[in-house]
Amino acid sequence: MPVKITLDSVLAKRGMTGKELAERMGLSETQLSLFRSGKVRGIRFATLARMCAVLKCAPGDLLDYELDESDLAEQASQD
Repeated sequence: MPVKITLDSVLAKRGMTGKELAERMGLSETQLSLFRSGKVRGIRFATLARMCAVLKCAPGDLLDYELDESDLAEQASQD
């Protein structure tokens, strides 16, 4: 998938653990872990907004996009 989760680098810059972020957000550690690993298919804007508020960042700081040729081929086969 071309969308990459960069939450770990933001947490490292803030000196914060995932457990601490989950507590401050009122989110379970399991749900946060699934997001961090990229195993979720989506995230609610309200959750993303809470995460950004706690981390004092923008959504673009938490996500990255890298398109490669295999992703284009996969997309074309699905259309």
